[in-house]
Amino acid sequence: MKDTVVITGMGAVSCLGRGLHGFWSGLVDGRSGIGPVRKFDASGIRNPEAGEVHDWPRESLPEWAMEFDEACQFALVAAKEAVEHAQLGAASMPDTGIVLATNFGGARTFEQWAPVPVADRQPDLFHKSLPPAATNAMAAFLGASGPRTTLSLSCSSGAAAIGVAADWIRRGRAQRIIAGGYDALSLYALAGLSCLRTVTTGKLQPFDKNRSGTVFGEGAGMLVLENLESAIERGVRPLAVLSGWAINNNAHHLTAPDTRGQGTLQAMRGACHDAGRTPDDIDYVNAHGTGTRYNDPAETAALHEFLGDRAMLVPVSSIKASISHTMGGAGALEAIATILSIETGIVPPTLNWQERDPDCDLDYVPNEARRHPVQCALSLSSGIGGNNAALFLESARQR
Repeated sequence: MKDTVVITGMGAVSCLGRGLHGFWSGLVDGRSGIGPVRKFDASGIRNPEAGEVHDWPRESLPEWAMEFDEACQFALVAAKEAVEHAQLGAASMPDTGIVLATNFGGARTFEQWAPVPVADRQPDLFHKSLPPAATNAMAAFLGASGPRTTLSLSCSSGAAAIGVAADWIRRGRAQRIIAGGYDALSLYALAGLSCLRTVTTGKLQPFDKNRSGTVFGEGAGMLVLENLESAIERGVRPLAVLSGWAINNNAHHLTAPDTRGQGTLQAMRGACHDAGRTPDDIDYVNAHGTGTRYNDPAETAALHEFLGDRAMLVPVSSIKASISHTMGGAGALEAIATILSIETGIVPPTLNWQERDPDCDLDYVPNEARRHPVQCALSLSSGIGGNNAALFLESARQR
């Protein structure tokens, strides 16, 4: 049982509404939280819209946390919800570790700090802008004194954090770990991503023939992972089992994906092997689905090769047109959506799908959620630099 890693709690900050409930109900209802950027002047950016968070329980944080970057606050709020969901008390925290992931950390705080004359720069602002700031703040906020680390693997970061946490638990480095990803919107992030020309000037349309790029946003997804023995001792019901995972990189190009999707294919195969499962066990795939010209057909090709004759029978959806591409938070929020699909038997839709592309010919659950029993599922993530990650998640009901 110590080798079986289960998820016992989840928390979310997203543009769809408050917490886990707002996130999931928004997905199932087919809503999109993408809209005009209000936090700063986005004029001149390739797309002035984003998945901006407006309604979230910031008031639940202690006063000292208000001094931290908003990205850090997103992470803390999502972790608080996950810990409460997992019914973790203060006595459990000394055995709890933290694995967080982010692309940009406290970039907005850095934007405030950098232009100030050197003699007037505040060291506290510099410290709070660094990527590990949220990990350090979370340990203090929750009293989690187990091992901790911060990852940054582009848009596969959130999924990688969950996988690393599972490895730590399997190796006995911690009994339980809070893991996930987060990011907040900043001019620095949006301007940089716009320069890479991955951003559409229109709407985000994953797997659609007329797709022209992605739309970025902000948020956080946090999960409590622990070994099954620990969950049983605490008397809590596991939400799902993280049976396996894999990570690799394409070793191909800084931004362009491998058009054959071989990195994604190998990640899926690795996750299945780690889980002791086969592609025939997969009931659903939560795809990376960015809506870019090259990612979507590459991911589709990989799924065809991976699933074989079953490729047209397995629902595949992307939630990015609902919540945007949440950067470091993407893999974690998508893993949460996958777990909720396993729990509820509902798969979320791919919004804005209108016209079939011959190169993207799978069942993408277009525009409306669908009832579909899910026992085993994959959550896929990829990122700039060719990073790929796959999580194999399955129902805990038979454990």
